[in-house]
Amino acid sequence: MLKKFFNKPKYVTVSPISPAAKQQEAQGDSEKIWAKCIECGDIIYNKELEKNLKVCPKCNYHFRMNAKDRVLYFTDEGSFQSFNDQIVGGNPLEFPGYEEKLKREQEKTGLKEAILTGTANICGNPCIFVVIDPNFFMGSMGMVVGEKLVLAIEQAVARKLPLIVFSASGGARMQEGILSLMQMAKTSAALNKLSEEGLLFISVCTDPTTGGVTASFASLGDIIIAEPKALIGFAGPRVIEQTIRQKLPTGFQRAEFLLEHGLLDMVVHRNELKSTLAKLLALHS
Repeated sequence: MLKKFFNKPKYVTVSPISPAAKQQEAQGDSEKIWAKCIECGDIIYNKELEKNLKVCPKCNYHFRMNAKDRVLYFTDEGSFQSFNDQIVGGNPLEFPGYEEKLKREQEKTGLKEAILTGTANICGNPCIFVVIDPNFFMGSMGMVVGEKLVLAIEQAVARKLPLIVFSASGGARMQEGILSLMQMAKTSAALNKLSEEGLLFISVCTDPTTGGVTASFASLGDIIIAEPKALIGFAGPRVIEQTIRQKLPTGFQRAEFLLEHGLLDMVVHRNELKSTLAKLLALHS
């Protein structure tokens, strides 16, 4: 009886080529001369793409951006001072091959985990600056990501500084199971303390912001901003469509759709994002 239960057919299937894989293939890396826009198919000189903050000059498609570039583009030069870099993860559930995968991600990105935290200035306005890197395990939230975010929130409370978090995540990290899911409650509780102190939290949702990250801290900002056409939701649209067997509305779970339905405060082009953050910080200082 149990054997029949566990061998029953699967009803949810997804394409073997994920949007993340297509994005990585199209974007390439900084050593390549050309990049291909996956939105319009235009071939872009990589240096021009970098100069335009990794936004396609033809169709305004926003390429995904790693954490170090976010720090470079959106904080004042030399102002970012990272903290808690020494915190690294292990394999608490003894998931097969997890240590090897972590090591590969660390070598690939130059990061110890999928998050950078520190103090920074944005056009002279001090803040606690947090960035999740989509290239490290798809920005998934494990114990270290949750812990470093909570410590950053505590720094914001201690220093009486506003908090800015750039989210880019596939959700909770499956290799850490329930310990990963616990970070949703942990980060949300820490943000409640920030709110009690009357401190500002700006949540910036980038492509993609999904799963447990959306269901926790990314949706708790006093001001929630998104980049154009960013995918924001819990389950992905392909999974939803194949589960409910219905076609979703055009633009479902994209930033503009969510803004229209009141789930975001603004959608801001990347070229205007730094100045927008600076104005918000100045208004709430």
